[in-house]
Amino acid sequence: MKPDAEAPAAGVDPGDLEQAVWLRLLERLRETGAPERPAEWLRRAVRAEARRARRTSDRERPYRDEPAHEPGGAEPHGSPEHSLLAAEGRRALRAAVTRTPGRCPGVLTAMLDPQDPTYREIAGELGISQGSLGPTRSRCLGCLRRMLAAEVPAPGRRGRVC
Repeated sequence: MKPDAEAPAAGVDPGDLEQAVWLRLLERLRETGAPERPAEWLRRAVRAEARRARRTSDRERPYRDEPAHEPGGAEPHGSPEHSLLAAEGRRALRAAVTRTPGRCPGVLTAMLDPQDPTYREIAGELGISQGSLGPTRSRCLGCLRRMLAAEVPAPGRRGRVC
């Protein structure tokens, strides 16, 4: 049984649930040794941890004086932290766009243009057909997504970058 299946119903991150189950396993190994039927033990442990997480989240409430803040969520708009993080994100995005291969820097820069040009305008500016712009944009966005996720370009199939 995977924690991914139980985590949404418990309102907990699947990684947190998995980590809690590993902790229970380590505690059990120290106290009584390995379970006789590991699959059954794992199923029961995941469900028990999910119930425990659900009960805990039902009791936890944010302070009335403070806005609820989601872990890993954005800071309130207008705060210095939010402005700094937004500017840093834009810088990282622009830097990653310049590192993309082939026509991608031109296509992505045109897509990020604040004037919001149409596909026809972008295709005319780049000298490519309007019909090939969509698939090119899709490949470039996939490449950019992988680059930003890893913060370095990952080699693709057959040694190609992205």
